[in-house]
Parts: sequence; structure tokens; C-alpha cells
Amino acid sequence: MTQTFNGGDNSRFSVSETPSRRWQNIAIGTLGFWLSGSLILDFVIMPTMWATGMMESSGFASASYSIFWIFNRVELICAAVALSSILALIEVSILNVETNRQLFAGAVAMVVIALSYTFILTPQMSGLGINLDILATRNSMPAEMDQLHTIYWILEASKIGIMAMLMSLCDRSTAA
Repeated sequence: MTQTFNGGDNSRFSVSETPSRRWQNIAIGTLGFWLSGSLILDFVIMPTMWATGMMESSGFASASYSIFWIFNRVELICAAVALSSILALIEVSILNVETNRQLFAGAVAMVVIALSYTFILTPQMSGLGINLDILATRNSMPAEMDQLHTIYWILEASKIGIMAMLMSLCDRSTAA
């Protein structure tokens, strides 16, 4: 029966089932899922929260921390799967040394970005945003928050650029 589906080929893998193709699909699928989630968060959820005035409400810091806590953990899982699949892809495909270095460096950079979001930026931003003194009135964000937002957007732009590079390199990996 498998010969019917494989066109009578008795080889262990058909063209679409090679190990490098599998790892390529896992890497590109994970990066694509991560990219789409990031774009939805950055260009749908955050602007909606800003436009509806939620950022001025008293519970915004805890609500946004909850949203980012969950998303950061998903990012860590995506970073781990992307790094693992890229390492496996490097091992099973025949790529030049420079492409291997770019793939590895990009995957490690993605892990570092996810870790910095999870354990540095999100806790810092939430700590600055939470109002612990209920008697004080604060209408503006602290200056440190603007700096953290700048760091966030720089990392986010870097993350999107690195994802695009990794997906492009992974896509070319089986053509080599």
C-alpha cells in the first residue's frame, strides 16, 4: 500500500519526508506561529488597549502582566522549539558553514530575546506600572517606562527581522 503512495519507490523516505524537510517544516512553522502571535499582540491587542483607554485604568498593570506572562511563556516554548529544530536541521542538512553560523546565531538571539522579555522587561514594566499608593494620583508614566518601551520596541523589531532571516535561511536549507 505504501508503494502506491510513494509511486513504487522502496526507499525509506520519499522526497517530502526527508529528515531535513521535517526539521525545516518544524522550524518554519514554529517561527511563523511565533511571528503571527507577536504581530497580533503588537498591532491588534496593544493598540486596542491604548485606544479604549485601558492603559489609564487602575488595574492595567496587573491585567497586562497577566497577558504578557502567558505570551512570554509561549515565546519561551517557541524559542526552545525553534532552536532545537534549527540545531537538528544544521545536523541533518548539507549547508555551508556561514549559513550554519547564521542559523545558530539567529536561533540563540531569539532565545535571548524571549528570556529578556520574560525575566527582565515584563517584570520591570509591571513593577513601574503598578500603583501601590492608592492615595497618590499619578497621571503620567514614569520616565523609566518610556526607556523600557523603547527597549521593548527595539527588541521587537530585532525579533521580527531575525525571524524573517531564519525563515528565509530555513527555506533555502533544503534547496542546498
